[in-house]
Amino acid sequence: MLKAYSVDHSLYCAKLRLALRTKGLEWRDLAPPANYLSLVPSGNLPALVDGDLTLTDSEAIAEYLEEKHPTPAMLPEGLIPRAKSRELSRFHDTRLEPALRLLFSNVAPATRVASEIEAAHAEITKRLTALSTLLDRSPLPRDRLWLSDCGLIVTLEWLELMETHTVLPPLHWSSTVRTYRTQMATLPQVAQELAFYRPHMREWIEGKLG
Repeated sequence: MLKAYSVDHSLYCAKLRLALRTKGLEWRDLAPPANYLSLVPSGNLPALVDGDLTLTDSEAIAEYLEEKHPTPAMLPEGLIPRAKSRELSRFHDTRLEPALRLLFSNVAPATRVASEIEAAHAEITKRLTALSTLLDRSPLPRDRLWLSDCGLIVTLEWLELMETHTVLPPLHWSSTVRTYRTQMATLPQVAQELAFYRPHMREWIEGKLG
């Protein structure tokens, strides 16, 4: 059975679980042990253990799972659709998620810096606008889960949670992004993962809020 080193509230660990659920694979979540750096020198979470292989970086793991377990496919057929799928994945990992990450050190009221919240809001707004355009132009049908969806689904959940708990001022959610989230939520593996993950998200943020 596959093993995944993870922590319950980690965004990228939830991203990996969405891929594992879609592939119909069995795995066991493990908390990183005290000697984790000796097992995973980069210290990254999640890390996947498959026999003698230990692999880190959620995107590298997702691509590995896609090649080893190609059914059901999580990359589309054709050179251009695959390239567009990877483009959206990289947009999430290098643009949208880093904008969200600006908020994590500002959740606790005692360490909150108004100027940093304002800067994060501006950056998130910029990235959500770009996401709306990318989704409008995407050739990928939304009746199934692609690799590029896994990170987006989780990050958008975090943004809504930050907004709900007033860490973040209200955002403009375009109709495109709202529709995308609604369509994704109808997929059974997404509903299953969010049912598991949302309590851990709330526990983490409520612990920070005190």
